[in-house]
Amino acid sequence: MTMTGENIVCFAKEWTEDPTSNNHVMRTLARHNNVLWLNSVGTRNPDLGSGRDLRKMARRLLGFFTPPQQVEERLWVYSPIVLPLPYSAVAVAVNKWILRATIALLRRALGMREFQLWTFLPTASKYVGILGESLAVYYCLDEWSQFSRVDGERIAVMEQEICRKADVVFAISRTLLDRKTPYNPETHLATHGVDHVHFAAALDTATPPPADLAGLPRPIVGFMGLIEEWIDLDLMAYVAEKRPDWSVVLVGRPAVDVSKLRRYPNVHLLGHRLYQELPRYCKEFAVGTCPFVSNELTRAVNPIKLREYLSAGLPVVSTDMPAVRDYSQWCRIATTPEAFLAACEAAIREDTPERRRACSEAMRNETWQYKVEVLGDTVMRVKARKMELAREALLPGKT
Repeated sequence: MTMTGENIVCFAKEWTEDPTSNNHVMRTLARHNNVLWLNSVGTRNPDLGSGRDLRKMARRLLGFFTPPQQVEERLWVYSPIVLPLPYSAVAVAVNKWILRATIALLRRALGMREFQLWTFLPTASKYVGILGESLAVYYCLDEWSQFSRVDGERIAVMEQEICRKADVVFAISRTLLDRKTPYNPETHLATHGVDHVHFAAALDTATPPPADLAGLPRPIVGFMGLIEEWIDLDLMAYVAEKRPDWSVVLVGRPAVDVSKLRRYPNVHLLGHRLYQELPRYCKEFAVGTCPFVSNELTRAVNPIKLREYLSAGLPVVSTDMPAVRDYSQWCRIATTPEAFLAACEAAIREDTPERRRACSEAMRNETWQYKVEVLGDTVMRVKARKMELAREALLPGKT
């Protein structure tokens, strides 16, 4: 029951931000379906003192006057104007009117009739069921209520609401699966995939190393990703302090204060790098790290970077998270700073080209293509059942 020829409207993050599962899932679906991606409703009120938030609002305003941007053959991106106040009843009422009108116009322009509504954001709960969709899908990425910058209680209520409203719920970790299933029996595990071919390029001798790592002492203990509140900076500082002859490299935009790391001359904060360049950095890493703090938020995550490191053939050392335990054959797990450092030492000591190739090969069947095909099968099964029930309801004698 392959999912092809469907029309999908999705609420998601900003398309131009670094690729996450939002991008990978919709890109993969767009190979055989039409997708309208909406840079859409946020999860918190904007901070008018934040330059980043003000720039995002300016982009949104400009985007409103720009026709949908076709970024791939069957994928369009548009920024609707909505009031960025997800907890305001007045703003939600206005946004309902705006989104109904906007989506109707866009669908007409793009030739989309019947459509599925997908959302990666729990704050879209108020818009599910009013836009004319034939099916609603909620793709749960995180325990949203645990983020420090949102109203946790209100987000939790919204998430329960959207789980109940959706026809299908996908949860990216078993922790989230257990937490969301009570609200919807059609809740299914949807672990992240990986762009295996892209990251396996790190094993290719023709892949050039990045120039900004050329003069650094080896070994390089590396991290890739947004440097946020859930990254254990104290742990990375501990590694840098205990092994001053190593290089500790973090590739990603800092979203928190990283001054404690700047004190160490062997820590190198490279900032944002393009997704296309990441395999080149993996090529030079001796170890790829997942240094997450331990809390309710991280117990629910399923880090994409884990599979990216492994696809690149990297030895991986991670703090303890339920989603990482499934990869213990290829990933060392540590629960203390001392154990984390020891695991890095062991990974470096036992690393071989053969092990790297075997590690990458183990990720070959973890691609986004495979994962999204499974999602599509589930969606089409639920859709067929929903249509069948609707037909039965129209039979004589049914009320």
